[in-house]
Amino acid sequence: MRRQFKDTALRLAEHDDRLTLLFGDISVFLFNEFSELHPDRLLNVGICENTLISMAAGMSATGFHPIVHTIAPFITERSYEQVKLDLCYNHFGCTIVTCGGSFDYAWDGATHHCYTDLELMRMLPGMEVMQPGSKKEFDTLFSQCYNNGNPSYVRIAADEHGLDLPVEFGKGVLVKETEGADLTVVTAGPLLGNVLSACSNLPVNIIYFHTIKPLDRDLLERFAKTRIIVVHDAFGLFEAVNAACSVRSVYHGLPDQFCGYYGTLEDIRSKLRLDTEGIRAVILNELDEIS
Repeated sequence: MRRQFKDTALRLAEHDDRLTLLFGDISVFLFNEFSELHPDRLLNVGICENTLISMAAGMSATGFHPIVHTIAPFITERSYEQVKLDLCYNHFGCTIVTCGGSFDYAWDGATHHCYTDLELMRMLPGMEVMQPGSKKEFDTLFSQCYNNGNPSYVRIAADEHGLDLPVEFGKGVLVKETEGADLTVVTAGPLLGNVLSACSNLPVNIIYFHTIKPLDRDLLERFAKTRIIVVHDAFGLFEAVNAACSVRSVYHGLPDQFCGYYGTLEDIRSKLRLDTEGIRAVILNELDEIS
């Protein structure tokens, strides 16, 4: 998905000379072609996350379309006040594109895990929040939003869900609808792949949100009378679902503790029961409770 970010930025920069990249010492070599074609429009600011945001705000104020890119925990948790005041309070357009969300940097431990970013960004007034689950979704969402004048947050992932879904900013996707189903599973991002595998032959509905803010309230309300379980490897989606409308919802995802595990993304998902087998067991238990 990070390579898609490079390809998309190259395509858009050909026709928009206001698109400018501000990097926090990451993905620089991946964007060598961009630097060669547009040497004045990619600035590697270094490990200075607060400065990245403030620079982006200043550039936005002068008519540019700044794109900030670095590792998720360092730009969201460390620079939250800068995002809040420099971007959102002033309503300056800027797109923050991060990598390393949730457990994509599993091997680096808790300092590099980031499962609060989506919820932190969602709480900021005027901020748009997206979690694409595929390269296609990133390309479409980024292209639709990078120059719309709003502050936006886009989390790119190390894996994909492998599905070809319709993509429109602010619109959810009904992945599976089962007539008479009393349980609706809601998810976001690449985890959809595990959710769909876990529920392939179960009598449930599945709703997928690549846009967490604004959430597609109309789609969610269609299933508000069913029991809803949010399966997600981060905070933010469950809170958005409950804020959008009155639903009977439960959450399967992260415990109220640091997930201080090392290993791979798959290792941590397995420990948290977010692999296919773990999700299926949780869904079956929900179905038993309903019946």
